[in-house]
Amino acid sequence: MSIINKAAAIGGGVIGAGWVARLLLNGIDVSIFDPDPEASRKVSEVMKGARRAYKQMLPGGLPKEGKLTFVKTIAEAVADADFIQESVPERLDLKHKVLAEIDLHAPANAIVGSSTSGIKPTDMQVAMKKHPERLVVGHPFNPVYLLPLVEIVGGQQTFPEAIEVAKELYASIGMKPVVVRKEIEAFVGDRLLEAAWREALWLVKDGICTVEELDDIMRYSFGLRWAQMGMFQVYRVAGGEAGMRHFMAQFGPCLKWPWTKLMDVPEFNDELVDLIATQSDAQANGLSIRELEKIRDDNLVAIMEALSKQNKGKGWGAGALHKDYTRQLAKLAAKKPTPAKTADKAKAAKPAKKAAKPAKAEKPAKADKSKKNKKKG
Repeated sequence: MSIINKAAAIGGGVIGAGWVARLLLNGIDVSIFDPDPEASRKVSEVMKGARRAYKQMLPGGLPKEGKLTFVKTIAEAVADADFIQESVPERLDLKHKVLAEIDLHAPANAIVGSSTSGIKPTDMQVAMKKHPERLVVGHPFNPVYLLPLVEIVGGQQTFPEAIEVAKELYASIGMKPVVVRKEIEAFVGDRLLEAAWREALWLVKDGICTVEELDDIMRYSFGLRWAQMGMFQVYRVAGGEAGMRHFMAQFGPCLKWPWTKLMDVPEFNDELVDLIATQSDAQANGLSIRELEKIRDDNLVAIMEALSKQNKGKGWGAGALHKDYTRQLAKLAAKKPTPAKTADKAKAAKPAKKAAKPAKAEKPAKADKSKKNKKKG
């Protein structure tokens, strides 16, 4: 069950709206700020898709949704939030402006996560004059309401306790938090994607294949392997009984062959954009973005459902987490306990441990579970 009492979302684009959907469908109230006059409509569209996907995951019924409130200022959005997710565009000057305002008005113990896909948290923390120690990168993958991974990255001023609390908060809403061990631009996921994307642009530009042919090569082969084992475990199996050592001995020399253009960047001009966009339009074959999103979500749910039945019913990879997450949501959707029982639980709840506070700075505290239970009681 989530340990987030109240959340704030700053930015309601594709990623921000995805966060809102995951939070609301976990029964968490969310205040959102986005100056875009179309923000309400856009978030509503994402919510429709998220509800549709979750109904497939939970045919017995969904939990009661949290309340979504659109507000006019960042200060109003973060005023009483214990978890804040910033998802504004990837401009450092804009991040500085927004994070400074969040830092000024948010409770001192609130965790602030940034959805940035590549900016280092240290570079963002300089704008936070009060409590930079509670900022972490919380980088998700689209669609946020379905894909469970979130990369957590701390900056030079981030407290280790803040990272631990962030892991708990993200895990409580069904996510798989992975802490990136060293601060680096673009983290891990996007660096891998950037490498594949760069090579893909060359292959299409040089006329080796079309965008549809390249996508087919991925989705009918290694894409299926990656979905359930990743890269290294797949290659371990490819090494046969001798495992990874044999694989590396056999294929290591290939790394010296001129098979890749990863260090070169194709000129990103109008001609390349037109080539890629035209082929992409043909590949879509008239399907709208919303229709493609439905197909994507249906496929993701089906894949995770299939993986949840593997490993003698324990689930495998994302399927194991999916299995636990749907159970968690089903409990939320079940009949709530009587007020008397809830009050008893609140009395028995163990207070969160507090770490020593560094001088002149407040440490982000774990969300108070007993307070939440007392509210329910």
